Amino acid sequence: MPAQAKETPTSSGIVLDETTGQRHVPSSIRADGSKRREIRIRPGYQPPEDVKVYRNPSATAWQTRGKGGVPGAEGLSANASNQSNVSAASNKNAKRREAKKKAKAEEQPEQDGKKTEAAGVTEGKAEGAEQALDPDAEKEKKARNLKKKLRQARDLREKKDKGESLLPEQLAKIIKINELIRELDSLGFDADGETKSSV
Repeated sequence: MPAQAKETPTSSGIVLDETTGQRHVPSSIRADGSKRREIRIRPGYQPPEDVKVYRNPSATAWQTRGKGGVPGAEGLSANASNQSNVSAASNKNAKRREAKKKAKAEEQPEQDGKKTEAAGVTEGKAEGAEQALDPDAEKEKKARNLKKKLRQARDLREKKDKGESLLPEQLAKIIKINELIRELDSLGFDADGETKSSV
């Protein structure tokens, strides 16, 4: 009788017989001395003890933190191959950004070795500066904001006159009514927010 080559048992005790390819739980002896018979396992059956527990990637990464090398080091060679596959559109956009930066640098030359104040502005604000409105439009925009604040302050003053209690911030807005009117006046608008007619 040839010796059967057996694999190490799984956590549930199932052993694979390599000669026949069948899986079974081998026979064993109980504590009272009686013999437990061998149990055959149907093909494809996976007992719950052998099913691997699902571990989400975050938990796995948390457990293995500090064990790896430099983060992203293995991806360096992959990035080099991906660089060659960059789309034509992204190349075009990159060239456009470079040209825009060069144009800005030419428009705003350095004066006395110091960059102008506008050159130090962040990129988002720089784009907004390109689309800057003419001074009249800026005045109107500021006047609209001041009119809105003035209207809110007057509404709060009416509430106060009716006897409603107001928060300290609301009282501060009421106090600033005259200041808002002065600012509107300096922009060329009257107390109602209408443009002053030049007489």
